[in-house]
Amino acid sequence: MSTAPALNGDIPVGNWIDRWVPAAARPYLRLMRLDRPIGTWLLLFPCWWSVALAADGGPDLRLMTLFAIGAVIMRGAGCTINDIADHKFDAMVERTKGRPIPSGAISIRQAALFLAAQLAIGLLVLVQLNAAALWWGIGSLILVFPYPLMKRITWWPQAWLGLTFNWGALLGWVAVTGSIAPAPFLLYGAGILWTLGYDTIYAHQDKDDDSLIGVKSSALRLGAKTGPALVAFYAGAVALIGASGFSAGLSWPFYPVLLLSAGQLAWQALSLQMNDSADCLAKFKSNRLFGWGLLAAIIAGKVL
Repeated sequence: MSTAPALNGDIPVGNWIDRWVPAAARPYLRLMRLDRPIGTWLLLFPCWWSVALAADGGPDLRLMTLFAIGAVIMRGAGCTINDIADHKFDAMVERTKGRPIPSGAISIRQAALFLAAQLAIGLLVLVQLNAAALWWGIGSLILVFPYPLMKRITWWPQAWLGLTFNWGALLGWVAVTGSIAPAPFLLYGAGILWTLGYDTIYAHQDKDDDSLIGVKSSALRLGAKTGPALVAFYAGAVALIGASGFSAGLSWPFYPVLLLSAGQLAWQALSLQMNDSADCLAKFKSNRLFGWGLLAAIIAGKVL
């Protein structure tokens, strides 16, 4: 018997939100994508990597917890911004027309008020960090708000998402040390390439609808060249991660564990069925495994 969740477009139905959450609150949790946590993991891992990279020994569990809470809230805020900006496009795409705003479950005004509440909570988390990290965190909003517009003006909105989603690679280091250094910038560059890879895979799900409604993406730009491009993106990411670890003075166990983790990226690039939406989604979600593998590599390089 299949265990795949029932879906309304890309929204799981009959899950914990439907079972345990009051009906009035359900659209807001779905607006945050709390029932689809992969985006939170992809936002969180660069923060955790950087905290571990900057640590003196094992990572600071208090900071790891704060970043986990912040990732949930800020990923939800980012989804809210995106859905407010894209609600007309979402209404024209089969996969997204059931989302809370295009379906009419939440109005634009309600979504904007909810966004303000999420940003306020995010600020409460941010002020728990040192002063330098506070300003670096506020600076990330310069990237967050324009993101929904990128798919209208460039074939590479995935690159802008990379700039946005991997800001934690810089913020985590500053939260530990109070300053910046080459190692987190190398990790940030690696994260951008990693995001270019996984979000290009994700974008292949919508390429037919995107083409019809005039939305741009790296999936449409690369087309049949997606496979070689993924190899290049992921190879560049692994090389920059290695350079970041070397710059941070990680010990030798970091490198073999990194190579094992890189095998997960190679599997994605070499086995992707880019015309199969289910395979694209599965490969996209599998990046959580790479995230855990790299975290293990960094911790191994610090404590062994």
